[in-house]
Amino acid sequence: MSGSIFGKNFSISTWGESHGKALGVVVDGCPAGVPLDIHDIQKDLNRRKPGCSPYSTPRSEDDKVEILSGVFEGITTGTPISMIIYNKDQRSRDYSNIKNTYRPGHADYVYDQKYGFRDYRGGGRSSGRETAARVAAGAVAKKILSLLGIDIITYTLSIGNITVDPARFDAEEILLNPLAMPDKEASMEAELYLDQLKEKGDSAGGVIECIVNGLPPGVGEPVFEKLDAVLSKAIFSIGAVKGLEFGSGFNAAKLTGSENNDPLMIDAQGKITKRTNKAGGITGGISDGSPIVFRAAIKPTSSISIPQRSIDKVKGENIEILISGRHDPIIVPRAVIVVEAMTAITLVDYLFQRILSRMDLIQKVLL
Repeated sequence: MSGSIFGKNFSISTWGESHGKALGVVVDGCPAGVPLDIHDIQKDLNRRKPGCSPYSTPRSEDDKVEILSGVFEGITTGTPISMIIYNKDQRSRDYSNIKNTYRPGHADYVYDQKYGFRDYRGGGRSSGRETAARVAAGAVAKKILSLLGIDIITYTLSIGNITVDPARFDAEEILLNPLAMPDKEASMEAELYLDQLKEKGDSAGGVIECIVNGLPPGVGEPVFEKLDAVLSKAIFSIGAVKGLEFGSGFNAAKLTGSENNDPLMIDAQGKITKRTNKAGGITGGISDGSPIVFRAAIKPTSSISIPQRSIDKVKGENIEILISGRHDPIIVPRAVIVVEAMTAITLVDYLFQRILSRMDLIQKVLL
């Protein structure tokens, strides 16, 4: 299987399956001298791990990470950083009834077509559990960004038709309520909605918004590897993502040029900036110094406890299946930190690449 490596200058390679012994990641390209404590990584993994709220799978995994290499006495050494997370609560028997059938909304059928067989225990590599390794790598990238004065805020913008009210926006609420919404009232309303869906055995989707502050202008490439294109690849590599927009996004199609353009200005400090940010911080594939703003649409959880139509591939007949096991009624809150991780990994990769794009920047580093 190819496609498990992401990045060039700062790259990650994830490995492992949902019901295997463990999963993990190797981070290559991290500079020496970055202060890195295991708690920096664990706190992000705790935001993604299962069993922490009524709206996540009851699978009980502590997701304790171990750093195997690349860090000595709390400082990165410049060599590959290898991390491992052991699976401790996999219940493969829950999936025995789907050995010969395909779950609607899952990758079961296409995996069979590609490889000729599949790991039916929770989806193998296609399982959302693989993202724990990304979050661990993302924590390393976020540590680098913090040293450069760049921060990322990511949260649940909406669940179903319930959307955060900008007038009630409270960043502290993201870590306080179970749905990662920066709006306590919206979160309470969404919880009632999810409780109703859980009683029916159904699931919900939503939208995650990500804002990057402090990224300097000039990051990205102008043609095939535009910053928004690479960020899109990173975010779309998360299994549940079905849509993505930057800045005014799809609404730009309804605007005129005069409405959608961002006028430039020189601020009181003599710095070139924009009066608006309809572009979402990226113009021509390159960061323009404004906050990067994008939104990712997350589909409803595919595993639901409502009878669905499928097929038995051995008997060659249409059947009705009922999916057992432990599943999230909504993916969005746990996916928030995954979106943040993939964003951080992409930004570090392209910040490093920016240094190589100009001789004066190379000289500044070497001389």
